[in-house]
Amino acid sequence: MFHVEPIKMETLFVCPVCGSSGIEPLIPVKDYFLSGQEFVIQRCNSCGFMFINPRPTQEEIGKYYQTSDYISHNADKSDLVSRLYRSARRFSVKHKFGMVASHIQGKKILDIGCGTGEFLAYCKKNNFEVYGIEPNEQARNFAITHNQIQVGADVGDMERLGVRFSCITLWHVLEHVHLLNETITKIKRMLSQHGVLIIAVPNCNSYDACHYKQYWAAYDVPRHLSHFNTPSFTALMEKHGFGIDKIQPQYLDAFYISLLSEKYENGSLNYFKAFFLGLWSNLMALKDKQGTSSLIYILTLKNT
Repeated sequence: MFHVEPIKMETLFVCPVCGSSGIEPLIPVKDYFLSGQEFVIQRCNSCGFMFINPRPTQEEIGKYYQTSDYISHNADKSDLVSRLYRSARRFSVKHKFGMVASHIQGKKILDIGCGTGEFLAYCKKNNFEVYGIEPNEQARNFAITHNQIQVGADVGDMERLGVRFSCITLWHVLEHVHLLNETITKIKRMLSQHGVLIIAVPNCNSYDACHYKQYWAAYDVPRHLSHFNTPSFTALMEKHGFGIDKIQPQYLDAFYISLLSEKYENGSLNYFKAFFLGLWSNLMALKDKQGTSSLIYILTLKNT
């Protein structure tokens, strides 16, 4: 296990969503993926929003991504989990495009946290004007050189272009963001009047989250700073003038997350158990309405 010693940590004294000071420790969670360090997830007593606190600063968080095993940016590993991830990603790209194409009015798409740019490359092939934001230098350079996509390092880079986008997407990115409110404010300024905002995040109210508890892989501390359920996500977006038009499930995520959670809890990849736990989680989502392991929110501005 590669250990990381943070230089700086920061503590939040109020909830980023509702501003309440009524926050308390909920559960300690270990970074099983990389550092072996333990972090505390706290919960706001007013709105239910969950977040790690204290947390690495923006300057320090990058070291928790510095490994060739970080699968979001790895295209070369041949182990089964990596191959499953890439297969799911190829399916996901087409699914994402279909979702965007069915809601967009216009041709300009911005993908925040675009990684190596596979989703944007697919959109580009289908005659959309595409832009990306990716803080990881290696992934950003790949998107620029191999997929010929205009990609900035942060939201400020793209905001300075003055482009108003028909659709802005964040596919499992918002949970990584330090400055939630500031980032959403900038996104709002870049969105066209009738634009669509599409955000996918893990759902900490899902059955698999409740089953695995501190071993739930989608907590992924400290890379995932925020942990949303539908009520807390809704409160955050309404605060910025967005309304949720539709919520879509991500059924495949339950299988992948359950597989990693089995490894974190039991030390091995139990494919059989993970498959049936993921399947059961999806079935329970249909029954109890708490949602699947991850959810996609389709939003529009309601104050324009």
